[in-house]
This record gives sequence, structure tokens and C-alpha cells, in this order.
Amino acid sequence: MANYMQLGFQDASSPIMEELLQFHDHALMVALAICSLVLYLMTIMLTQKLSSSTVDAQAIELIWTILPAAVLVSLALPSLRILYMMDEINQPALTLKAIGHQWYWTYEYTDLKDLTFDSYMTPTADLPLGHFRLLEVDHRVIVPTESTVRVIVTADDVLHSWAVPSLGVKTDAIPGRLNQTSFLTPRSGVYYGQCSEICGANHSFMPIVVEAIPLASFENWSSLTSS
Repeated sequence: MANYMQLGFQDASSPIMEELLQFHDHALMVALAICSLVLYLMTIMLTQKLSSSTVDAQAIELIWTILPAAVLVSLALPSLRILYMMDEINQPALTLKAIGHQWYWTYEYTDLKDLTFDSYMTPTADLPLGHFRLLEVDHRVIVPTESTVRVIVTADDVLHSWAVPSLGVKTDAIPGRLNQTSFLTPRSGVYYGQCSEICGANHSFMPIVVEAIPLASFENWSSLTSS
């Protein structure tokens, strides 16, 4: 999760988030190169004497036409690659349905029988020692590690958004519509998120907590919870 005074992204906990961080760094380096070139040209124009000699502009026009196109291609190709990776869902090991309400989430494990629960934010007065205020819930989303999890997202009343930054997941929850996303986490851990759509007065009080555990532990949990 994010730390106090943190300026960058959270540590990546899924392959998709790692790709997003790499593309972010790539785009920043391109922007830095462009800004440096523009600053250099502005400095030259302000410090050097202007010349009135006639210069053949064909070469410079060719450069300032090809160079921006090459920059755009260098940004567009990695971006399209990541978009296709995020949209591709091949044979998920688990399907989870997240339904947004004002102001809590309902989760349904569609592959498991009779496993449905509501997830409310834990009040500050009931918060266990060491847990995070406004981020902890009474029922966490339990998923297995090293397994592709498909999340079907919808809403029951108004617009919501199911977002977990460290997993690279953010999908709008729209009433009457099913959106889907997926993630895979290679290691055990607890990942925090929040509704990222302004959905009403208590918008900031419907957190999301995903807990990834080994597959054997997940099977034990699901059997105990379903029984």
C-alpha cells in the first residue's frame, strides 16, 4: 500500500502492474528527452545572434516531421501491447463477481457453491491493533496465488469503481452492465484499494481488501466457508 509522502506508484504485485510501471518510466524518459531538446533550442535562440542568411529548410522540415512521428510510434506500440494484455483473459482459475452498493461491496464466488458475502469498512472503534484506518474491511476477498482471477464488476445503484492499485486493476461498476478484468498475483499478501468513482456521501468509506494465499490454503478456506 502507499506510504506517507510517497511520490511514486505502489510496488507492483502483478505482472500487469509491472508492465504499467515500465511503460510509465519509458514515457517519462521520452518526455524528459523532448523537454531537454526544447530547452536547449530555446537557450540557443536566446543567447546566439540571429542570422539573416537564407537556409535551405527542406532538411529541417524533414526532421521535424519524422522525429515526432517516431516518438509517437515509440509510445503507441508499448501502450497497445499493454492494453491487449489487460483485455486478454484466458481460462481463469477463479471467477469473482463484485457488486457495488452505497456504500459497501458484495462478492460472489461464482465457481463455488453458496459463497457470497458483503464487505463493509471496519469502524475505527472496532479496528484491531496494527490494521489500517479507513482501509480495513470485515470480510476480505480471498484469492489463490499464481492463479488467474477474473473479476466481473457491476453495481446495484450508482456508479462505482473497483480499483486495487498494486494489482494494476481499475474497472468501473455500472448498474445494468457487466465489466470484467483479471489479475494474477505471484506471492501471498494483502492488497488494499478503494472505490475510485465519486458515488455519494460515503464514497471514501468503501475500501477493497484482497488477500492472496497459497492454493492449498484457499481450498481449505473455501471448503470451511461454504459449509
